[in-house]
Amino acid sequence: MTNDYDVLIIGGGPGGYVAAIRAAQLGLRTAVVEKQHLGGICLNWGCIPTKALLRGAEVAHTLANLEQFGFAVENPRFDIGKLVQHSRTVSAKLTSGIEYLMNKNGIEVIRGRARLIDKCMVAVTDDKTEIRLRAAHIILATGARPRALPGIEADGERIWTYFQALVPKELPKSLLVVGSGAIGMEFASLYNDLGCEVTLVELAERIMPQEDAEVAALVHKQFEKRGIRIHTSAALAAVDKGGEQLDCRLRLTNGSEQSLAVERVLLAAGIQANIEDIGLEALGVVTERGFIKTDQWCRTNVFGLYAIGDVAGAPCLAHKASHEAVICVEKLAGLEGVHPLDRDYIPGCTYSRPQVASLGLTEEQARAKGHTLKIGRFNYQANGKALAMGEAEGFVKAIFDADSGELLGAHMVGPEVTEQIQGFGIAHSLEATDESLQKVIFAHPTLSEAMHEAVLAACGQALHQ
Repeated sequence: MTNDYDVLIIGGGPGGYVAAIRAAQLGLRTAVVEKQHLGGICLNWGCIPTKALLRGAEVAHTLANLEQFGFAVENPRFDIGKLVQHSRTVSAKLTSGIEYLMNKNGIEVIRGRARLIDKCMVAVTDDKTEIRLRAAHIILATGARPRALPGIEADGERIWTYFQALVPKELPKSLLVVGSGAIGMEFASLYNDLGCEVTLVELAERIMPQEDAEVAALVHKQFEKRGIRIHTSAALAAVDKGGEQLDCRLRLTNGSEQSLAVERVLLAAGIQANIEDIGLEALGVVTERGFIKTDQWCRTNVFGLYAIGDVAGAPCLAHKASHEAVICVEKLAGLEGVHPLDRDYIPGCTYSRPQVASLGLTEEQARAKGHTLKIGRFNYQANGKALAMGEAEGFVKAIFDADSGELLGAHMVGPEVTEQIQGFGIAHSLEATDESLQKVIFAHPTLSEAMHEAVLAACGQALHQ
């Protein structure tokens, strides 16, 4: 093993391993330092295993609604252990796939904990030894972890983070989910479909505060229709673990308090960057609100040091990390034509039931920027494919600048919208306007026809509503 590299990446998650692959493709001598699992949180404890569990929840929902499709099943059996094992198997398969990609591209994987000790110099320690590595370019991709609430610590048994929520030994009868971002919404939906009594608490005035208000309102309605209790403008103030159940005290923003008893609490109120004990102080690396501050090319204030992914700030999404990885490496390698990341148009997806997907500005944000708007909406109740699937709750909302026809935002809630949002992403990337999108032919019958109808509605030419 050499101790000198062109590019050294600290962290092997979706940002780190993609940066390594792209660097190796460009002929740079590359290594990745990873203390635990290649694939990071996303593959091991986030994006992938949650989707495997949510597939089980989808099956549970289908079983509960078989009658409308002519089937009847009596007393179906469910084993949470087998579903959890399925999710872990999927994660393990993908992790081994990354190991293969590292070997294929000639990338050294160094196991241990990395710490910056000087410019272009890193110390890596394991249980027994320390080695020192030098690199012209060092990329920090250390990710993030669940954010703790003041005075309420996860104990891994009764008060969970998503780590424990992914591998329950048994299903709790009742669950309090704190936070209505993507993580909280997905687990609330998952555990509700699997038969748990779920309560959702959000500090903001409405759930999913980052989403378009109309989308959030529909999801709120659908969650309550499913029996999920929702408390907005409320915070979890205290948890008493003295009894068989957890006695939880909610403090509302109007000053009042409310109590409820649950078997488990899931803390899903955001994440915090892994910036501790990696040597930032020694080099004077600038941080901002707990994240490493970078410029449009992922450069920190220290020459030769970069940061990508969750550790570099919101939006904390795997695909954002991977995209930053490519931008960062191509720029440091001197490639021409590299474009900086447009944070406004990173797609966001929540895989709850109903699904939510969004791109660009919300209506409120677009108006605040001074745009005159053309807005089109189309309800899945008028979409043949959605009706045939028995999943017709939801809509598509397309927002255009009335003067230029530029697509400013797209917001979708309903069946499989996470698989469709990229259509709007491609449209924006190719600078398509409302006029050009009207002319696109969408196949029939498809869910995506609702996207076309929303565009037509924005132009006052809706055909099916």
